[in-house]
This record gives sequence, C-alpha cells and structure tokens, in this order.
Amino acid sequence: MENRHDPAAILQKLISYNTTNPPGNERECILYIEELLRRSGIESTLLALDANRPNLIARIRGSGQAPPLLLYGHVDVVPTDGQSWNVPPFSGEIYDDCVWGRGALDMKGGVAMLLAAFLEAKSREEELPRDLVLAIVSDEEAGGKYGSKFLVENHAEQFAGIRHAIGEFGGFSFYVGKRKFYPIMVAEKRLCWLQTTIKGSGGHGSQAQNKSAVAMLGDIIRRLRPLRFPAHITSAVRTMIEAMADAMRPPQKRLFRQLLHPGWTSTILKLLGDKGAMLAPLFYNTANITVIQGGLAVNAIPEQIELKIDGRLLPGFEPADLMKELNKVIGYELEYEVLLHDPFPDAVNLELFPTLAAILHEQDPQGVPIPYVLTGSTDSRFYAGLGIQTYGFLPMDLPKSFAFTELIHAANERIPVRALQSGAQAISRLLFR
Repeated sequence: MENRHDPAAILQKLISYNTTNPPGNERECILYIEELLRRSGIESTLLALDANRPNLIARIRGSGQAPPLLLYGHVDVVPTDGQSWNVPPFSGEIYDDCVWGRGALDMKGGVAMLLAAFLEAKSREEELPRDLVLAIVSDEEAGGKYGSKFLVENHAEQFAGIRHAIGEFGGFSFYVGKRKFYPIMVAEKRLCWLQTTIKGSGGHGSQAQNKSAVAMLGDIIRRLRPLRFPAHITSAVRTMIEAMADAMRPPQKRLFRQLLHPGWTSTILKLLGDKGAMLAPLFYNTANITVIQGGLAVNAIPEQIELKIDGRLLPGFEPADLMKELNKVIGYELEYEVLLHDPFPDAVNLELFPTLAAILHEQDPQGVPIPYVLTGSTDSRFYAGLGIQTYGFLPMDLPKSFAFTELIHAANERIPVRALQSGAQAISRLLFR
C-alpha cells in the first residue's frame, strides 16, 4: 500500500480532531476526509441533520461483476474525562510501535483502514469488480440520531442494491489457551435502555428504615448479577461456539460444547475464568444500573430512587422479556419505561463469511476465523432495516498480551501500527475479490 494511503498517518490526523460525543463536533474531521478523497479524485456528498455533524457518502464505480459493497464507520468518540493518559488523548502520537489516542480502536483506527483500502481501490479502479460505497458518519456513540439513523431514514436511496457491508466490530485476534481466533461479527445484541423508580418508606435520616427505597436498592444491586439470569442459546452463538470447539483439543472441545446446554452454561463459564467472563454476555440478556438519582437532603431518607439501566438483548428477544427476567432476578415487581430500543431483523446472512474467513486465513494460517455475536451494539442495526448484512471486519493481528477489549473507551487506547497496515491490506483484498 502506497505511503499516501498509509493508515497510520491517516489515523494520526483523525485522532487530532476532538470529536468527543457529546457534543460531537465531527465537521472538521469529516471535511478532512472529504479533502483526502478529493485529492485522489473521489467526489463526496455531505448529508446532515445538523450542519456541525455531517455524514459523508462517496462511491467508486466498478465493473459490476460482483454486487456493490458498503464500507462504513464513525468518527465520534467517547469522553476522556477523569482518565489518566500517558500521552495527550488527541495527540495521535506513535509510541512503542502503536498509534495512541482516543478512537484508536473505536473506531478511528477502523476508519483509517477503510479509507486506506478505499483510496487504494480508486488507484486501481479498472480492476475493481464491484461498486464501493463509503459512509463515514457522526454520532454512533450516542445512538446515531445525527448519523446512520438519519441516513437510513432520510437517504435510503444512497444504499440501493447493497446487500452486504463491512464495519465494526470484528476481525481482531484473541486467544483461548494456545488457539488463536479471529471473530467476524455477524450479529449483535440489541440496545434496551430502561428507566424505573424504586418506591419505599421515607423519613428522618436518624431512623432505621428497613423498607426504604435505599434498602431496596441495596437488595437489587446485590442480586443483579449476570449469571442469575436464564441462559439462552441463540443460533448465531451456537455456530460461534461450535466453530471454536472444532478447533480445540478433546478436553477443551468437550468443555466448550457444554456451554451449549443451558443447565451447564453458568458452571462452565465459571470454570473458564477470565475467558468465561468475556463470553458470558453471549448467553444472557444483561442489565447494568448506570444512573442512580434520589434524595434531596442528607438528613432525609428518600421515598423514591430513579434508576437508569443499560440493558442488552440477545437476538430474538424484546424489552418485555428483559423486564420479566429483571423482576424475577431482583425479587421486586418494578415497572419500566423504555428509553431507547432499536428493533431490527434477527436473520443472519453468512453469505460473505467464507470469503472473509479465507482472507484472514491467507494472512495468518495459524488463526481460526469464527462467526461472532457482538455483546455491544453498532450502527449495523440501522442498515439491517434496509436488508443489509453487516460483517464486523476490521482485521487486527494483535500480540497475545495486547488487552484489546480492556482498552476500548479506556485510558491509553492505542493500536499497533502493524495491525493497522495488515488490516487495511486485508480489506483491500476483499474489495478486489
């Protein structure tokens, strides 16, 4: 890949724009990308609900031998407040063979890979077998109102005829024992943010109150542990676990297959330790209390406390299912309001998976590509409504010691330069298949 398509240099520039969401302010970053494309002869269209938060669409025409492909990513990032960084978080500094800064992993690093591959495709467009559509968006981290949601609801014509897309979150290497896996995201859990109010006895702060809202909150927090929820084996997770088990030696193979029996799931996850903790959200609807509001004075026991809950649903489940499971786990019959839930089709299309797996295997014959269910959520839910299957395919061959999941949204977020370059090459291979 030519120097002018170097993903590390592109990423350094992307990180230098502070696109913390809220408020976002993605405009200058998007304009940089527009100019980068323009210098290579690629015209872009900017579409926006808010002029300071635009989205960029660009297209390269291919021969039409293969179906068109969508490449998309977001440039907004989560806040860095209260975090202790070894380098300034918007410096994009290269240190210890890594590019450091907020968004290096989520997901300006991925955008840099996509841009490098897209620019490479333009330089060889006479060889291109398909149309490529690039969408670089705002506002993914706060729900997509100004980004992908806006595009899908107001400019669906931009995506006409597209069945497959490449986006976050997958392609990174991780290890189970000595086996190296490359998960390719084919499905994801659904956002289900809830709000509820705990109501109890109030009174003077000097009195004992066993039935206060505060006491009830304590009970709820104590009982609200992931493995107390019922285990569910969804088809996509079954495919993933079976693929992992097939690559393992007999003792581990048997252990992993036991995960697929709901009566044994929690026990096996505990036996797997840290790896079990990482896999656990794949088998459960989850709920974490993230906001607690209540009380007006130090000497007054509040009669009610408001909770906001970050719920995540497995494919095939609805908010009512989570509410029912929540009340059974916590032992209280609370009423819930849905703050945010974006329903989308549950069908998983694996048509492109063999091609993606082959590309990863070509680059690293020791790795085992597997289908992956993402425990978080991405903009793929919006494109799914247009019948577009997203594959999380931002390949990163990472050192075994690299704490990938622990660095996302955390201090000292960074990505190895080598992983950026090999990832861009893998995406470029896909574009010319």
